[in-house]
Amino acid sequence: MATQSPFSLLAEAFSKLTEKLSAPTWLVEEMQHRSVLFLNHVLMQEPEAQARLLKQQGRVVRLQWRDLAMQLSATPAGLLELAPEATPDLLLTVTDASPLTLAQGVLRGERPAVRIEGDVQFAAEVNWLVDNVRWDAEEDLARFIGDAPAHTIANVARSAAASLRQFVGKATSGPSAPGSGSGSFGGKADS
Repeated sequence: MATQSPFSLLAEAFSKLTEKLSAPTWLVEEMQHRSVLFLNHVLMQEPEAQARLLKQQGRVVRLQWRDLAMQLSATPAGLLELAPEATPDLLLTVTDASPLTLAQGVLRGERPAVRIEGDVQFAAEVNWLVDNVRWDAEEDLARFIGDAPAHTIANVARSAAASLRQFVGKATSGPSAPGSGSGSFGGKADS
């Protein structure tokens, strides 16, 4: 008699639950606005990223996962803004529908598999941003509490994250999903 892992049972139950739930529209919109503010905060610390986005001014990328979508447009300042009504030049669709599988992959340090459709040059610029732009949480924290305490907190957070990744890696050891974390976006480009 074969037995299932408690993790696989939990993943199956969680997937069934999330298929039926949907966030209220006001919450989705607020999260989108907050996400754009955060992305722009990170971009403003990277002049090269702003310069690259400036060259893409007016171009729209649509990010899609299940029934959630967000469209972003490059602004004349080299930042991002929501563009919900615009026609996208690039469509990035996360192909894995399971939130638990996505979370496990992120905790293992993997990128989700993404299907890419649209302008290949624009996709290359977005890929450069994904590969090269990072939030320096330690620097932001240092502005409030000073360099030494921020460095200590960042080291503790890195250690905790490494331990969590190790735990998740052991709990979900086995063959990984095909295509997960492979390639630049984990998917292929369709033009």
